[in-house]
Amino acid sequence: MTAYGGLPGGVALSHLCVYDWPAADGLRGGTPHLHLACSEAYVVTGGRGAVQTLTASGYEVTPLAPGTVAWFTPGTVHRLIDEGGLRITVLMQNGGLPEAGDAVLTLPPEYLADPRAYAAATTIPADAPEEEQARIARARRDLALEGYHALREAPEGLAAFHRAAAALVRPRIDAWRARWRRGALAAAEATGEQLDRLARGDAGHLADAVVRSEQPSQHGRFGMCGRLDVYPQG
Repeated sequence: MTAYGGLPGGVALSHLCVYDWPAADGLRGGTPHLHLACSEAYVVTGGRGAVQTLTASGYEVTPLAPGTVAWFTPGTVHRLIDEGGLRITVLMQNGGLPEAGDAVLTLPPEYLADPRAYAAATTIPADAPEEEQARIARARRDLALEGYHALREAPEGLAAFHRAAAALVRPRIDAWRARWRRGALAAAEATGEQLDRLARGDAGHLADAVVRSEQPSQHGRFGMCGRLDVYPQG
């Protein structure tokens, strides 16, 4: 791997099999959440479903079918819906930041106001038996749906949720900034240096070309939206 982490440009990659667990509203799918500093893209590779999104512009539903590419920017509350074997390749901006916690679930306000309560409700112990991990993943999904439905019913509360999410992650910002400098920023600066060299007629960096391949470093991890095959990140 390069120092940039993940794919070129500091992009993170994972394969996602969306949960088919039914929720109280009868729909099957994942945990609604948002990212604070990273855009996300879905490349649908199998099955069918939808992504529900909630932003300051309103509520939308985007159908997902094989070949669909859907993406959204930071601040987009999103919930994946499985309508039959939905499988997605996920691309994340700023590889390393999402893995470092750049996501906040739409839990009810009392959890967002207390970092310890939030952590207790959302953390899945890596050493727990698979059945226990699945129970926690499903319980946190259902809890997040409570807050999500409240936001849909009263979207004027979205700004307060954004403020609470920002406060919750604020202690991590310095660590995120270091990851960003090692990853996406380093990749962009490397491109600038290459352009400068090419402008001078210097093609020496082309002699340093390499080929690499990766296999997932984790298989079947319980993620927010489904079971994940995760590739190494910087």
